[in-house]
Amino acid sequence: MQEKTSKSAKKRAHLALQVLGEQLIGLPEAKLRDMHLDDELMGAIVLASKIKSHSALRRQRQLIGKLMKHVDPEPIRAALESLTMDSHQSKMKFKQAEEWRDKIVDGGHSSLETFFALTGQKNRDLISLVNDLGQAKTENQRRAVRRNIYRHVHLDLNAKVHNATT
Repeated sequence: MQEKTSKSAKKRAHLALQVLGEQLIGLPEAKLRDMHLDDELMGAIVLASKIKSHSALRRQRQLIGKLMKHVDPEPIRAALESLTMDSHQSKMKFKQAEEWRDKIVDGGHSSLETFFALTGQKNRDLISLVNDLGQAKTENQRRAVRRNIYRHVHLDLNAKVHNATT
């Protein structure tokens, strides 16, 4: 004999699909296209991101939940998890680059040598920027040099990660 699914269990499953669908609202269309959603679901999600009325948005979310019943949710969950991981890694890289920029600005050439040891390569542009930082006369010039140091540090850290994975 087959067990009958309770009404509460069905409702929980429907709400879980609706919540999954709601997570798609607001994602860029390119990311949605990469998930290979069917046209009707894709249109409902895009429309939901444009709706301003609270009650209309609530109804649209319910529609998305209903449409989610007809798709396999696992690839969507995996894609959302991947996006979350990418976002988290991006934030961590940003934070690490900011920390190194601050160390280099505060420590000068000695911190720069430590950074070069970490990345395994010397960057002549960074050496020049640290020299420029010492010669900057105005706060605007210092800010511009700090931004450029950040850019180079970020690029070097990304290159290090890229080289480590290949």
